[in-house]
Amino acid sequence: MSTVGLPTPAEAPLGRTSEALRLGTRRSKLAMAQSGQVADAVSRVTGRPVELVEITTYGDTSREHLAQIGGTGVFVTALRDALLRGEVDFAVHSLKDLPTAQPEDLVLAAVPEREDPRDVIVARDALKFTDLPRGARIGTGSPRRMAQLNAYARSHGLDIETVPIRGNVDTRIGFVRGGELDAVVLAAAGLNRIGRGDEVTDFLSVDRVLPAPGQGALAIECAADNADLIAALAELDDPLTRAAVTAERSLLAALEAGCSAPVGALADLLADGQIVKEMRLRGVVGTTDGTSLVQLSTTGPVPRTHEQAMALGRELATEMLAQGAAGLMGERAQ
Repeated sequence: MSTVGLPTPAEAPLGRTSEALRLGTRRSKLAMAQSGQVADAVSRVTGRPVELVEITTYGDTSREHLAQIGGTGVFVTALRDALLRGEVDFAVHSLKDLPTAQPEDLVLAAVPEREDPRDVIVARDALKFTDLPRGARIGTGSPRRMAQLNAYARSHGLDIETVPIRGNVDTRIGFVRGGELDAVVLAAAGLNRIGRGDEVTDFLSVDRVLPAPGQGALAIECAADNADLIAALAELDDPLTRAAVTAERSLLAALEAGCSAPVGALADLLADGQIVKEMRLRGVVGTTDGTSLVQLSTTGPVPRTHEQAMALGRELATEMLAQGAAGLMGERAQ
């Protein structure tokens, strides 16, 4: 995480108090790792220690598949409740887990520079996706991944079976190591953040599998009335990452789809040499068996405002809905 240009502790907006800031985080190894990285950055900005407050969410305790429990907010609600009760000062979320509707009492104070947004394969015998044997069993808890992998396999004459799974990184990779599955699909960002990127056997190009909206990005959230903390956290914000994920999440919201719906989206920058010219937003919706996909893209000027980024997402969603995207989503947000 870049800290270039961050103020020194003497310049800290919150003053020189030694009182620790409380950062709310999920208990998983990945959540603790990414929250620890944010804690270090916030401590550098504010000159204050940051302590992690572990919070258990419904998504952590439920054994149901995310598609069954709705996905939307299952990893977020408990953290937000702790913020609203004043039990923590700020919280760190995987941005792809955030519902698209922002509570009035909370503010998304920072979206740091994005990690690798791609999905990856961890397969037995260090196999690439296209080298998996006929009938290969591939584990994922994501309808979005199922839809795109099955569509890709169908169009390239590959024979695979996507198997719904839950669990943390250790559990999922354990299915491969134990021989129950031939491969699992995970997010590159998560493996990188816990130092296990060397276990990846294949990176799935975004031309093959679009990631979840916001994948690879973190969201730092705090109370809307804490102006000093908002100002301090804003030092960690990456404007281009924020514009990209805002466009992606606007697409998701306009499709009226929840976090577990089979929707992929990615906004990336198109450059002419060293000069960034435009932002391209790609979106996909599909049935989990891969038989039907709606995949479109739109390109426009790099958004300079929140509303411009939102408009880019709404524009693409309108086109996708006109192509029948609504009928392909099994779960619609309430």
